[in-house]
Amino acid sequence: MISTFDVRTWCDGSNAIVQATGELDMAVAPRLRAGIDRAFESPGRPTLVMDLTEVPFCDSVGLGILVGALTRVKETGGRLILVVRPGMITHLLTITNLDRHFETCGSLSEALDAVA
Repeated sequence: MISTFDVRTWCDGSNAIVQATGELDMAVAPRLRAGIDRAFESPGRPTLVMDLTEVPFCDSVGLGILVGALTRVKETGGRLILVVRPGMITHLLTITNLDRHFETCGSLSEALDAVA
């Protein structure tokens, strides 16, 4: 079975939200990057919330996109929150010590409350 991957991007007030579903690997990584690019089209300092709760798998290319998004947000003085559940992505962040650099929340509503 081939997993489908989908990316939705929208604004909630001054927050840009990127929500991904499906396995994040080299084949679909450009779609996530395009969604992040759309989020940065808004003027001002971006507050980017990336909902990855429905992403069961992330390879090194996907991880590189997350790091790139964090770098980009920091360069513009913005803020990035990853919405993740316990599982593969949280484990990946922990074993790479990236959990020290990413702000995370357990739900989209929790993340939006954090930036309110």
